Amino acid sequence: MNIKLQVIASCIPALILLACGGKQQAPNPNAARPYPVIAVPVKSVTGYYTFPASIQGRVNNDVRAKISGYIKQVLVDEGQPVHKGQVLFRLETNTLSETAAAAKSGVGAAQANISAAEAAVNAAQVDVDRLVPLVEKKIISNVQLETAKAQLRSAQSQLQQAKASRNQAQANYLSAAANVDYSVIRSPINGIVGKLPLRVGSLVGPTDPTPITTVSDVSEIYAYFSMNEKEYLDFLKQTPGSTVAEKLKNIPPVSLQLANGHLYEQKGAVKAVTGQIDPQTGTILFRVSFPNQGHLLANGNSGTVMIPKPYNNVLAVPEAATFEQQGMVYVYKVDKDTISSVPVGVLDRIDNMALLGGGIKQGDTIIASGVGSLRNGAAIIPRPANFDSIIKAIKPVF
Repeated sequence: MNIKLQVIASCIPALILLACGGKQQAPNPNAARPYPVIAVPVKSVTGYYTFPASIQGRVNNDVRAKISGYIKQVLVDEGQPVHKGQVLFRLETNTLSETAAAAKSGVGAAQANISAAEAAVNAAQVDVDRLVPLVEKKIISNVQLETAKAQLRSAQSQLQQAKASRNQAQANYLSAAANVDYSVIRSPINGIVGKLPLRVGSLVGPTDPTPITTVSDVSEIYAYFSMNEKEYLDFLKQTPGSTVAEKLKNIPPVSLQLANGHLYEQKGAVKAVTGQIDPQTGTILFRVSFPNQGHLLANGNSGTVMIPKPYNNVLAVPEAATFEQQGMVYVYKVDKDTISSVPVGVLDRIDNMALLGGGIKQGDTIIASGVGSLRNGAAIIPRPANFDSIIKAIKPVF
């Protein structure tokens, strides 16, 4: 055999060995993997009962015309602050003024009639006074005296009628003058002018279904929200106090989340609750009072009332540590390097934390996140993690 063939033959076994030795083995799917773990802490946190709310001014007055007429002047604008008694509108008063002038003339005529009647009474009284001594001396017959007395009574009756006519004329004049005054429409309260649906030239009247405008006192605003019957009974049970009034006083200051998601800077207080459950909706209405010095809130705003719900010294785990199966919530408890699923009772979920009422105890080690790929009894490599870092790493999904 020549030298080249010997070299090739000697290299073949080495190549076979290299080929076999260079092949990669598949990873073991059951091999332990690292997972973040935490020791279960206790925390004191505050959650909130949240209820949709409608916002109204402390007082909302519909402004309506007391008489029918055409709007002659609009003296305010929408959103303008006004004070009580300030003129808002003027109605056309030509006919009303003529009626008032005629009524005033009627008062003058009635007063003239009274003066004439009083003169007639005086004259009749003089006749009676003159005839009395003549009758007593039997100079004239009693018939003349009785005739004079009858004329006196007639004159007195006419005087009373004249006075009654004068009173009626005065009433007519006062009514006509009041109508002229009613043509000037004033603000009933201090507040903010609402929408102005009618303008100059519009006909308005006391029976109109739509008010001319609304004036709202928003120095303080009311947020109204409802509880269903179950929520209301739970509220009565959980809030300290022997009466509803005492329970309302014991509710801590509440917050208001506005429609843009921001919190209103002022705290409010639950002031009142209706005395009965609405049979149509099955709810009971609450009223929360909020200060509104800057008039930042307006009548008709909406928001969410947030009533504090404090939890003191409760077990807390990251929401990422929990998972659900068949309606039950579990966490994975770590024993050395092996995990086991443990059912837990969730009291509330606040700020990416699940507050627990049982199932585990303080100091137990659990998987902090990534539980979706685990199975009961799996082996892991524990990696201690920071609780707050886990919480802050959870991003809301919208």
